[in-house]
Amino acid sequence: MEFDKGIARVPVLIGLLGLLGSGVVWGVWGISYSVAFLVGAVAAWFNFRLLESFVNKLGRLAAAEPGKPPRVSGIWLFIQFALFVAGAFVILRLTGFNVVAALCGFLVCPAAVMVEIVYELFTYGHS
Repeated sequence: MEFDKGIARVPVLIGLLGLLGSGVVWGVWGISYSVAFLVGAVAAWFNFRLLESFVNKLGRLAAAEPGKPPRVSGIWLFIQFALFVAGAFVILRLTGFNVVAALCGFLVCPAAVMVEIVYELFTYGHS
């Protein structure tokens, strides 16, 4: 299915954009900012994987019981994400990395999705 291929390309694009962006940031602002950007990109990849697994679980539950609305709590997803963000924030603050650079690195996920959209528009001719 084409949808599955598109979803599978997004984490790869996150990785590529994270590495490319980290290299650009290194050239402009130095290694400290570059590593912070890369940490943000890794967090974006992790966030995408968490959301993807949550949506897949929700889909499996809905398919298993088609007449009933699925009862899935987002609390566990929120706890996992909150712990990861808190840990990354503490690591960034203790090591002296720039938090703004890390937040910019976190934006590679929406950028990867936009690249995937443009790719599909040109490849498959969607309108």
